[in-house]
Amino acid sequence: MQKAVELRHVTRRYGKKIALHDVSMAIPKGKAIGLLGENGAGKSTLLKLIAGIMKPTSGEIKVFDETPNWRIRERIAYLGDLSQWYKFQRIDEAIQYAANIFPHFQIEKAKEYLDFMKLDPQRKVEELSKGQTMRLQLILCLARQVDLFLLDEPLSGIDLISREKIIDLLIELLSEREVTLIISTHEIHEAEGLFEHVILLQNGKVVKEGDAEQLRVEVGSIQKVYREVFQ
Repeated sequence: MQKAVELRHVTRRYGKKIALHDVSMAIPKGKAIGLLGENGAGKSTLLKLIAGIMKPTSGEIKVFDETPNWRIRERIAYLGDLSQWYKFQRIDEAIQYAANIFPHFQIEKAKEYLDFMKLDPQRKVEELSKGQTMRLQLILCLARQVDLFLLDEPLSGIDLISREKIIDLLIELLSEREVTLIISTHEIHEAEGLFEHVILLQNGKVVKEGDAEQLRVEVGSIQKVYREVFQ
C-alpha cells in the first residue's frame, strides 16, 4: 500500500486535555478517506496535524514520506471551519485573491466550479447564505492543483441542495485526477458513497479502521458500522 500519511505514536495535548492519544496508522494514497467520530473525538486536531497547522506533543507524522514542512504544505489544501475570505469581496475577487496567495491555483477550474455550483461571481461574499459560503470555500479549496485535500465538516449545518452539490463536486474531482481526500463529516448517509477507506475516532483513539467496501460487505453500510461503534 502506498501511503499518503503515516502517524507513529502521535499524541496531541491542549494543556491537560488529550485530543489524540498514541495514534499510529497509515492512510492510503489516492483514496477517499472518511474520518468519522463524535464531537470531540479528535478529528479536527488530526486534520490540523496532517496539514502542518499544529505539531504533535509527541510522536511522528509523515506526509508523502516527509515531516510536514513548507514544501509539503504546497501539496496540501485544507478546508477548516473558518472562512479566510473578506466579506466585502465579490466572489470573483475572492477567486483572484486565492490565486495570488495559493501556489498552483487554477482560476479557470474555479470558474468552472462556480458555474457548476450556481454561484454568481458578482455577488458579495457577505450576501451569501451559509450553504453558499461553504460552496465558495470548497471551490477555492478544490481549485488548487494539490495531492492531498483535508476537508473538515464541509457538509455541516447546510441545506440539502448544497450538500448534494458538494458531494457531486467531490465526485467530479475524484474522477478527474488521482488525489487523496480526507473528509471529516457527521453526514455519513450523504457522504458514505465517496468513502474507499474509513477511520473511526473515539476519545482521541482509533477504534476502527479499514477498507470501506470490505466493511460494507461485513456490516451493510458505513452508517451501520458507525452505529455499532458508538451506540
